[in-house]
Amino acid sequence: MRIKKAGSIIILIFLVMPVLGQEKATPNDKLIWFEEARFGMFVHWGLYSILGGSYGGRTMPDTTLPNGKSWYAEWIQQRLEIPNEEYRALAKKFNPVNFDADAWIAEAKNAGMKYFVITAKHHDGFALWDSEVSDFDIGATPFKGRDILGELVAACKKYGLHYGFYYSHWQDWEHPQGAIPYWKPARNDADFEKYWKGKSLPQVKELIVRYDPDMLWFDTWDEEAKELITPKRRDELIDLVRSLSQKCLINGRIAMHDPGNDIDFLEMMDNAYPKEMQQKPWQTPATMNHTWAYHSKDFNWKSSGQMLRYLVNNASKGGNYLLNIGPKADGSLPLPGVRRLREMGAWLLTNGEAIYKTSAFHDISPTQEIVYTQKKEGNKKYVYVHLLSDLTSNQLVLPLKEEVAYCELLDTGESLPMTLVDTGISIKLPTRAAYDNSINVVKLTLK
Repeated sequence: MRIKKAGSIIILIFLVMPVLGQEKATPNDKLIWFEEARFGMFVHWGLYSILGGSYGGRTMPDTTLPNGKSWYAEWIQQRLEIPNEEYRALAKKFNPVNFDADAWIAEAKNAGMKYFVITAKHHDGFALWDSEVSDFDIGATPFKGRDILGELVAACKKYGLHYGFYYSHWQDWEHPQGAIPYWKPARNDADFEKYWKGKSLPQVKELIVRYDPDMLWFDTWDEEAKELITPKRRDELIDLVRSLSQKCLINGRIAMHDPGNDIDFLEMMDNAYPKEMQQKPWQTPATMNHTWAYHSKDFNWKSSGQMLRYLVNNASKGGNYLLNIGPKADGSLPLPGVRRLREMGAWLLTNGEAIYKTSAFHDISPTQEIVYTQKKEGNKKYVYVHLLSDLTSNQLVLPLKEEVAYCELLDTGESLPMTLVDTGISIKLPTRAAYDNSINVVKLTLK
């Protein structure tokens, strides 16, 4: 471990003062921005980005290995069985000279995203900030001296995005007592407690005190974490976060097998889209292709139209869409991902009104072709009809009981003729409704 400057203690004390002294927020108040945002950027970036999914002549997924059938490039150390000392040596090669926090957040802003989350520490244990409790961090790289997280926080504030950090509180392959994958011998409780008290809790505290995040994104899944992330440890971590920040949101994957009642929002499994409404605010973490981290040979990119449909479907059920991009090791964003972000941003430029600050609309049952959102502004109420596929007749019939004052195509603002029918209202759509691969939105202003 490197020797830290004594002055850092004074700096930490100074930084924690405004956090401890800030006005308290009620649970509902601090969730408002999250429930209104609907769309965020997720970033997986670290030492694994150097390898880009390949190592020693093998490329993920490697079906010759019993544990190597995953595309997830951030898991490369375990999936392709890289020795610890070789993986740790990657820190000497991590020098992202093209990293530009302003450029990253500008892309998120232009994509219509309202918040940003980055892997401050993933399962490999490497921290993207200069940690006081571990030397396996950015300070051990040629990029030392740059505060990656601090620069991203500054950019988020500049562009008006909320921000948070992914932190792997359970798995940590670098620490001798951190949890490791299921196909290896499990850590016992006493050993894990050394990691928990010596690295996990202290690093969470560092992230809050130094960067004052709006969200912490913790990660467990299914039953694997049950023996180590017990209710006692879960609550200990929640209590730590609450004691340091009145605004920081906590996700349900802090203990997915038993998240308890004190989390702020539910986190779905990877690329999972619930069919029903949820009891709490929620979001889906999603990939653009098969992997989270950069994989140089993963060409399985989803179309922007497909990803917009995920966004719209989630919004129609009161949920958010946290869409990931995996930067390259040099800090640049892969162009196929950038292209899709810009295409989604173009759609949101004219249709974002039907996504942001909306809620689910229950008066009409959704179908595979049509879903609904709504919002109230003052004494006005709007219903947004999202056409996920083209209607062959260009005639939209809605079993709507409330009276409609005005009907328009949201993208262009043109008025749409409507008539009363026995089942509700019938709306005549433009004959060019099939002009692109996008989603047409009909806006109804109710009387």
